[in-house]
Amino acid sequence: MTLITRRSILIAGTATAGAVLIPTTAATAGTRSSGRTLTVGSGETYEVAATTRLSVLTLAEGGAIAAPAGHSLTLTVDGVETGQLLTATGGTATLIRPGTYRGDVVLTVATANDVTYETLTFPFRQALYVDGGGVDRDRSVLAAVTGGRLTDTLARSISIASTGQCFDGVFVQDGTYTLQRPAISLTGNGRCDFAGYGAAVVGDGSATTLVVDGARISTKGVVRTGVISNDGANVVVKNSTVHTRNGVLPADYQATVETPYMESVPWMLGLDGNVRATNLIGRNSKATYLNSTVFSETWGALSVEGGSGLKLTAINSHIGNTGEYGYGTYAIGDATVRVLGSRFDVGSYATIIAGPAAVVHYGDSTREAVAALDTELELGLTRAESAALPVRHTVVNSGHFGYMFFGAGTLTLDGGTVINSERATFLNKGQQTAITVDGSGGARLNPRDGVLLQMIELDDPGPVNVGGRMMNVGVYTEPTTDPVKNASFDVTAVHSTDGAATFTAIDLEGDFYNGMRSGKNMVLTFEGATLKGVISATKAVHRVPSIDASTFYELGIVTNTARPAVNNGVIVRLGSGSTWTVTGTSYLTSLTLAADAAVRAPRGRTVTLAVDGTPAALTPGATYAGALTLTVA
Repeated sequence: MTLITRRSILIAGTATAGAVLIPTTAATAGTRSSGRTLTVGSGETYEVAATTRLSVLTLAEGGAIAAPAGHSLTLTVDGVETGQLLTATGGTATLIRPGTYRGDVVLTVATANDVTYETLTFPFRQALYVDGGGVDRDRSVLAAVTGGRLTDTLARSISIASTGQCFDGVFVQDGTYTLQRPAISLTGNGRCDFAGYGAAVVGDGSATTLVVDGARISTKGVVRTGVISNDGANVVVKNSTVHTRNGVLPADYQATVETPYMESVPWMLGLDGNVRATNLIGRNSKATYLNSTVFSETWGALSVEGGSGLKLTAINSHIGNTGEYGYGTYAIGDATVRVLGSRFDVGSYATIIAGPAAVVHYGDSTREAVAALDTELELGLTRAESAALPVRHTVVNSGHFGYMFFGAGTLTLDGGTVINSERATFLNKGQQTAITVDGSGGARLNPRDGVLLQMIELDDPGPVNVGGRMMNVGVYTEPTTDPVKNASFDVTAVHSTDGAATFTAIDLEGDFYNGMRSGKNMVLTFEGATLKGVISATKAVHRVPSIDASTFYELGIVTNTARPAVNNGVIVRLGSGSTWTVTGTSYLTSLTLAADAAVRAPRGRTVTLAVDGTPAALTPGATYAGALTLTVA
């Protein structure tokens, strides 16, 4: 095991050691270097051929310091990366900003680490670069690594700090590495969290196993992400804290959904913010957060973006947002997201499910479940670590909704999971869903507004093509006319594309509303469950007639007026041992009662059924279809 120190790459001596002056005009001859000082005047470009240590660096406005071709240049002062700024909004290159820098000034010349993401190539600079051979000194800026112990397999108690832009803390490319108790603090904007340009920790490549244990990671800046797992990497974060705070977007930044240029959350998700705490991207990448605290200010804490075969897991962790808006987890594509024994304190949603084949599970951190994940995800937990993990329930506290679907997906809640939300537990924006809630272990749903499931049309206006770029300038406009009946859509039948939910062995209190205008039914199945509330087709109307970026928070918030179904069927199956206490007029299109199921009214009232306008008895074991009206009197 090789011990690596900062001294091993620093070149002592005069300021001009290994440096070459490259004149750009006749005035460049005025560049001055003396002892351990260097002054670069206006109109001059100074090329640093090798890592150089100084006590004073002065760079005038209009002057520049550069590295040789195929290399990057990084300035550190007293062990802190600083001074680097992007040359343009939407660009990728950085330059050292003019000024005078005093102290332990190091200009590190490192071998380039160019990372291409879609149409752009990002010139990465990182304090610590690790590959299959261990720490790559040529690609690392070890002047930005202070304290602790650094070897080819392990970094213990190191510190990395940055106040410049687009500087990464640790970048592991197809290597196996462990970070023990690192302290990483990055202040200043990043540039692209799909590539990891400006992130604290990046694990990249299918041969990467990166363990982050006992870390303290904090960032403040636009897309200055805490942890990224990409392109098949397996990143395990345990016993750690990751906190990210928003930065200030460039004045000329234009919000877009084009991922190489995206630096803020698309407001059409009902969110704001410009940094997420983590990101999971690429193909077959894995990220696990165990006994850790992960918070973003807004936007998102545990994100999944694009790719395929992605696995995101939180076990016995505290996840959330410090601001008013944000999500705990995100599930897109065929991502698998599992939350066991964790607490979520989120601004807007526990999970956004974007489909088309996302699978999400919230449950308990049982010994069996953790052991299975240890094997599947190759977490490498020791016997002592596994034994020390307490069995916990998952609790979600959301300032808005519980879960939002704007793509198809499967969601399972079980064990002792408790979902507390200000608004609807489940917000389905016109998507195919398979929701399963198993209350046999004590699971509970507590929507403060009394809505358990709300179905509405997708109110995301989408991006708009502006000069060939997809920009976030769309406007959602509330329809003013009633929907027109689609004669080919059967509101009494179950379709594979419907919004379906099953509730087993649980006591529920709240309402279910299908406010869809186009053809999509709400299919509800209850097994051994009790419900007190309204289930109905409805007219769902937003509080405001139009929604744009300035009123993003209005998305998803509607008022309901129960009325007969048009293209929004409501199909209810009351299975064995189930009871529905109807609290208000409910419009269904199909109702099936098991032999021991019951439909009741609150004490002192009666409930009656009409089928296509004709009164009908509510008989156990019967099935009714058509225009069904349940009235409480």
